[in-house]
Amino acid sequence: MATLKCISPIDGSIVAERPILTPPEAKEIASRAKAAQNAWAARPLSERVALVAKGVENVGAMNDDIVPELAKQMGRPVRYGGEFGGFNERATYMASIADQALAPIEVEDSDAFKRYITREPVGVVLVVAPWNYPYMTAINTVAPALIAGNSVLLKHATQTMLVGERMAKAFHDAGVPEDVFINVFLDHQTTTDLIAAKSFGFVNFTGSVGGGRAIERAAAGTFTGVGLELGGKDPGYVMEDADLDAAVDTLIDGAMFNSGQCCCGIERIYVAESLFDAFVDKAVSIVSAYKLGDPLDPETTLGPMAQTRFADEVRAQTAEAVAMGAKPLIDPTLFPQDDGAYLMPQILVNVTHDMRVMRDESFGPVVGIMPVKDDAEAIRLMNDSDFGLTASLWTADLERAEAIGRQIETGTVFMNRADYLDPALCWTGCKDTGRGGGLSVIGFHNLTRPKSFHLKKRK
Repeated sequence: MATLKCISPIDGSIVAERPILTPPEAKEIASRAKAAQNAWAARPLSERVALVAKGVENVGAMNDDIVPELAKQMGRPVRYGGEFGGFNERATYMASIADQALAPIEVEDSDAFKRYITREPVGVVLVVAPWNYPYMTAINTVAPALIAGNSVLLKHATQTMLVGERMAKAFHDAGVPEDVFINVFLDHQTTTDLIAAKSFGFVNFTGSVGGGRAIERAAAGTFTGVGLELGGKDPGYVMEDADLDAAVDTLIDGAMFNSGQCCCGIERIYVAESLFDAFVDKAVSIVSAYKLGDPLDPETTLGPMAQTRFADEVRAQTAEAVAMGAKPLIDPTLFPQDDGAYLMPQILVNVTHDMRVMRDESFGPVVGIMPVKDDAEAIRLMNDSDFGLTASLWTADLERAEAIGRQIETGTVFMNRADYLDPALCWTGCKDTGRGGGLSVIGFHNLTRPKSFHLKKRK
């Protein structure tokens, strides 16, 4: 029997192993979810909201077990306490706007006509979730999909395979029917075949560009809706009037937190020439104080990357940059445990956009910092990327930030903050970052379809 294995980045041990569903088993489960969806959608919205809220609450009750479990699965240090804060914030916000977001749009109710537009669930939603923030990324779609009256299949990354089981148990214990929210273990081919067979009304995928292309190919000709978040190379731009300490603290944390494995992590920084040296000095001081080690140790601030091959890609990008003239500023003697999945953090200067570390997604604890002479140069460099998820602007001038923001090819413009997902705003991107949008009112609209009623009244 074919299985999936979660290999811990801590020591290479097997955390969990699960059998992969056979194609007939997967087809039967998808059919069950489809059969259960109508009855779920027929329940009052307030009831669906309450059941989802209870499921979220149940996940919170598991947090003491979840935090070390996550450390073992993907390496995030236990000192950071897991993801329940953001998980709860996102689900709670989506529940709070459900009445408004899903309400019919009234056009006319006169003596002659009643005309309105309703939001109808799309049916079965497949959520293909990533390992880097496995609870928060999954709930972005799971909560609004269920609230809107869809059933959900959750296919989690193998690296965090226990997350789907935890969420399914929490929601089932809350009263969400088992066939309405199903955790599945699928291989790529079976997933592809299910999509191609029109098993789903919508597919949400968070992962690599290659994975996103595979999802689109599978859905081609089925007219299945897809939402794709495929990574980023998010820039920060520090202007001459910025709060320097706040900018350094936030941008370097955004670059290094979770070992740099954040969808909207900061991967490149541009600093006004007048602040460049001071910014770099402060950044080096912060990173030099990190402690790389066992994520189960409360003193550890930087754990291993999720897999050795991810760390090796960052090592390769860094080595190539250094060979091309980049200067590494972090002393390797501060990080003796630098092998395998354990990767020391690094700051690079003397970098250019000829280097992969400034163009390709690194998804690790390395960041290049470049001086810029003015806004025009910063805008040109920020847009010199195949990705467009977020951009972080640092200035005291709101109008300047808005003007620059309008010229950046990105999904979200931040001013004086970074690396945060606001559930009231649409989480979206452009270029190779993907398509669609999650959370906010728009998130509900992407998980439903409009249905128009044009009713002529009899005289």
